[in-house]
Amino acid sequence: MSQTPFQPLPKYYFETIKCEDFEVFHLEYHQERIARTIGLNINLSEYVYPPTKQLYKCKVIYDEAGIVDIEYDLYQKREIKSFKLVVCDDIQYASKALNRDSIDSLSMQKEKCDEIIIVKNGLISDTSIANIAIEHEGRWLSPKIPLLQGTTRARLLHDKHIVEANITLTMLKNCSRLALMNAMIGFDEIKDYSFFE
Repeated sequence: MSQTPFQPLPKYYFETIKCEDFEVFHLEYHQERIARTIGLNINLSEYVYPPTKQLYKCKVIYDEAGIVDIEYDLYQKREIKSFKLVVCDDIQYASKALNRDSIDSLSMQKEKCDEIIIVKNGLISDTSIANIAIEHEGRWLSPKIPLLQGTTRARLLHDKHIVEANITLTMLKNCSRLALMNAMIGFDEIKDYSFFE
């Protein structure tokens, strides 16, 4: 009796794209990340059409064959003031995979804090939803090895607004300013933040 060859389940990825007033923001950086992830050049402007002028989080889901689905959700920014420092040396999330179980499990450790900061191999990595930057000795620094290469981070590195560096816990705790970065919030400096271990 012949056996059916094992067929692995398809792996899904996604991009989160800001849409407001019918404008779609920074598509070229999202397209570059899709090309790095699956090796396809996809013109997202042919797929993303905001339904109204309101602020939307557009979620483009894709796999190795191309676009699978597109969702639009009205966006409201979360207030983030307190951070739980969570150590995890073996977490991997180099591609923006739809399966975020490893990150979600770490987020469950935030207790009463608003967000986590992942510490990997003794260095600051990312939060669960954004890349991070600190102002240190007059420069804005972003982790040299982030959990995920974010599109806003890539744009700000290109514009030389931030530079890459290894950020230690001591540097984080003594930084003069702190900011989060993602497609929806841009470069968002956090006021009156606190850290918990």
